[in-house]
Amino acid sequence: MSYQPFDLSGKVALVTGGNRGIGLGMASAMAQAGADIAIWGTNDANNEKAVAQLSGLGVKAHAWNVNVADEAAVSAAFEDMVKEMGRVDSVFANAGIGKLAGTFADMDTQAYRDVLAVNLDGVFFTLRAAAKHMIERAENGDPGGSLVGIASLAAIEGAARNQHYAATKGAVVSMMKSIAVEHARYGVRANAILPGWIATDMTAGAQGSDVFETKVIARVPARRWGEPEDFGGIAVYLTSNASAYHSGDLFVIDGAYSIF
Repeated sequence: MSYQPFDLSGKVALVTGGNRGIGLGMASAMAQAGADIAIWGTNDANNEKAVAQLSGLGVKAHAWNVNVADEAAVSAAFEDMVKEMGRVDSVFANAGIGKLAGTFADMDTQAYRDVLAVNLDGVFFTLRAAAKHMIERAENGDPGGSLVGIASLAAIEGAARNQHYAATKGAVVSMMKSIAVEHARYGVRANAILPGWIATDMTAGAQGSDVFETKVIARVPARRWGEPEDFGGIAVYLTSNASAYHSGDLFVIDGAYSIF
């Protein structure tokens, strides 16, 4: 029998914020590799479109309207999802927001708290529920699982006027390393993905800026914006058995921008 490490048949993946952008790019790739997909998003219309797209790939797909900043909502949705899908093998904590708030000296406190609530609390609530599920499975003789936090280059570079966002993404990186160490005994690995400049709704304003294209995108060695589809391969790898011994790492997907 040939080596088929990236066959995801029989696996279930949850992607928060999975109804568009990077989240949908990852979900689509995993579905094409055979995984059933659970989507969490707060826009019902986008959820329905994503489910239709994923179901059309021949896998089971289901969506829940979940605000990841709501602890009770996360717990209830995770429990319902396990009942519906049977199990969860990988979780991509991808839901996040950005909020322009001016200079650091004048940054609005509510903007700071809003970003932390989704980008950090939401990741914590989601991955905590997933870890509990995976530990219970391991204790019943079914070890394994993959937890992934979607961070950003803002976690490792200076993000002027974006300190609230950067703080959440740096915290996600540290959280994933800690999860990796504590949960390795259960066969659960934890890693972080750090996207660079990706063409999504969050960067729509910059995509239309001649200045940004000239000053920033022109410096990307790949000479282009990243696309949601560029995250499909890493999602498949981190869900697959090929990554069974790969944990506590940071995957920078940025067209080599951060090292140039």
